[in-house]
Amino acid sequence: QVQLVESGGGLVQAGGSLRLSCAASGRIFRINAMGWYRQAPGKQRELVASIISGGTTNYADSVKGRFTISRDDAKNTVYLQMDSLKPEDTAVYYCTADILTRLMTRNDYWGQGTQVTVSS
Repeated sequence: QVQLVESGGGLVQAGGSLRLSCAASGRIFRINAMGWYRQAPGKQRELVASIISGGTTNYADSVKGRFTISRDDAKNTVYLQMDSLKPEDTAVYYCTADILTRLMTRNDYWGQGTQVTVSS
């Protein structure tokens, strides 16, 4: 009933930038919090950034000042602008959204993941 589709990953040199997008579609009544997680090989999935419906944001210490999360509620889309990328940012990035559907069910939904690779 609900899908999250990510785009924008790829290969970039250290110091470069990438912008990830994640569009939610389906029987959506309201989207509450949205966020981005990442998982590097051999590591646990970790929260990168989140944004609630009022616009308040939260960032992992490792990305503060370099990454910016934003959302466009008219498009049901969340973005992650990543600047000054470092090799340690290499990971699969997943978007997530807390969604209330038109059937009045509420769940956390996840995208399929997009690979970000930062070369040194």
